[in-house]
Amino acid sequence: MTSLPGGSDHGGSATESHPPVCARCGNPADGPRPATWTCSVENGVRHFFCDICSRENLRAIEGRLDSSWW
Repeated sequence: MTSLPGGSDHGGSATESHPPVCARCGNPADGPRPATWTCSVENGVRHFFCDICSRENLRAIEGRLDSSWW
């Protein structure tokens, strides 16, 4: 199993009915999570990051990936 119970790799779950808020800057999405936002699962908890924070921290984000991802 590669996903958390109740989760989905195709757009989330029923528990994500409200627009997400960026876990870094607090910027709310204007509806469903935009495709430009980044999703990270840390300690079993899903975090969303807006496109601005994702771009500003791209090196740190990529630096955490195993070499098999790149």
